[in-house]
Amino acid sequence: MAESMQGLKRSHRCAELSKANIGETVTVMGWVQKNRNKGGIVFVDLRDRSGLLQIIFENGSIDEAGFEKAGKLRSEFVIAVVGTVEARSGAVNENLATGEIEIRAREIRILSESETPPFPIEENSKTKEELRLKYRFLDLRRPDLQRNLMMRSKAATLTRQFLAEEGFLEIETPMLIKSTPEGARDYLVPSRVHPGNFYALPQSPQIFKQLLMCSGYDRYFQIVKCFRDEDLRADRQPEFTQIDMELSFVDVDDVIDVNERLLAKLFKEILGVEVSLPIPRMTWQEAMDRFGSDKPDIRFGMELVDVSEVVKDCEFVVFKNALENGGSVRGINAKGQGAMPRKKIDKLVDFAKDFGAKGLAYIAIQEDGTVKSSFAKFMSEEEMHALIEAMGGENGDLLLFAADKNKVVWDVLGNLRLEIARQLEILDKGDYRFLWVTEFPLLEWNEEAGRYTAMHHPFTMPMEEDLDLLDTDPGKVRAKAYDIVLNGTELGGGSVRIFNQEIQNKMFEVLGFTREQAEEQFGFLLSAFKYGVPPHAGLAYGLDRLIMLMAKEDSIRDVIAFPKVKDASDLMTEAPAAVDRKQLEELGLEIAKIEE
Repeated sequence: MAESMQGLKRSHRCAELSKANIGETVTVMGWVQKNRNKGGIVFVDLRDRSGLLQIIFENGSIDEAGFEKAGKLRSEFVIAVVGTVEARSGAVNENLATGEIEIRAREIRILSESETPPFPIEENSKTKEELRLKYRFLDLRRPDLQRNLMMRSKAATLTRQFLAEEGFLEIETPMLIKSTPEGARDYLVPSRVHPGNFYALPQSPQIFKQLLMCSGYDRYFQIVKCFRDEDLRADRQPEFTQIDMELSFVDVDDVIDVNERLLAKLFKEILGVEVSLPIPRMTWQEAMDRFGSDKPDIRFGMELVDVSEVVKDCEFVVFKNALENGGSVRGINAKGQGAMPRKKIDKLVDFAKDFGAKGLAYIAIQEDGTVKSSFAKFMSEEEMHALIEAMGGENGDLLLFAADKNKVVWDVLGNLRLEIARQLEILDKGDYRFLWVTEFPLLEWNEEAGRYTAMHHPFTMPMEEDLDLLDTDPGKVRAKAYDIVLNGTELGGGSVRIFNQEIQNKMFEVLGFTREQAEEQFGFLLSAFKYGVPPHAGLAYGLDRLIMLMAKEDSIRDVIAFPKVKDASDLMTEAPAAVDRKQLEELGLEIAKIEE
């Protein structure tokens, strides 16, 4: 039978007590982790968000009714205990913050009883994620998840403090906005008052933060929810949180400086990790050429080598065709992997095919220097020797090659080097390697639409020295855009914005917008640009991704309190769900039957 707390007040959280409190009378409250009844004495591990604490109930220290209650405790019962802090009578538990002490109970109240939970509440749970997410309220009691969410809270608090000290103002932007079809798919919200019209949920506060710069707020930030109706992956959610900022009267270096200092503060205060500043920078082109990725993991080598020149005269038709079609031949050297069994190499070939490769060519150099290769018969001995030399190949190495259009080759080898690093288990989650990637292409060609689209968004400033290319060769224009990358994950990105009306109109023209279309979608921003715009720039981080890496987790679901699963549904609340007919009628909506 549950009792009330009346008259009792908690004095400490469980793990806030230590040797310093020996002799004090304290009141603690929490959940029963486990209960061991040894006849005349009952040991209970009590848990709250701070950690575990051992309580002992012994006849003589507590009355008979209290001792009887202690004997009935089961896991996840919620109890309050009044008692005295003592040095632990048994062996000290080195693994526990409170391992040197215990509480000798003199009063107990059972505040709430619990059914047997569907899985044990313990760290590093082996329970299937689906079951844990269905009972997320129980899953969130696990100490590792609680630590993650406390870390997230601390990061948000430190970010707010740091940015406030740097002169940023926290300003909220609306959640119900106008839909803009550029970019990812919007979540739509029907309007009851304006039948047939819809709001969209923001994919980012982009336009509003630029308007705030037009309005003279100088430095803005927000820790803000954003929404994208996209197909999901492990590090994507339909709703996610950004640390969003915009600054006036700045250029690239100013934005990078303030963000480097923010990251250094977070890593120092939360993890005790020193981030050495300045963080290295690499252009997009160099990142693609060396790592095959615009978010390179620089914790290990295995860099791409362009061997197009070396093989340009060889008879291997795969290489020849790629070069004739304007592509390239590039390779990576998996050091010391020359003895990899054929079966494993075939698996790597299948992996490469997932990223658009037609196949992989390889050279396995044995420890004795003999060479096994999938294409040796098409190469002269000199050509083979030159190729191995160009790759820095030594006895015991495995050389893997892709030949295709650059985009495919980069994608294949960029992912392949990561896959091999994973298989070799050489990636240390505690080795934090930051990198700025700069000078992204401004535009990318969209085959389907038959036009250029903005790589970031239509308000990104081209590099001044490339402005003339907008008319002659738009694909070559570089943007004043920058991403902050950590261990192969893009943490955030931003750019200097266009603040010149002519350049903005030119940009819309290159993107295939008519004047009317630009006006219809972004009229209020273009209108604001007529009334004095400061040069401005900004950046946004994915907070979920940042915390995932800081907490050394593999999925952002482990750092979000109530995440969605792959199909964007919530297993606990069973959202999304059907709504009743009356609500639909009020909104003037009808659900069309989709033919299977």
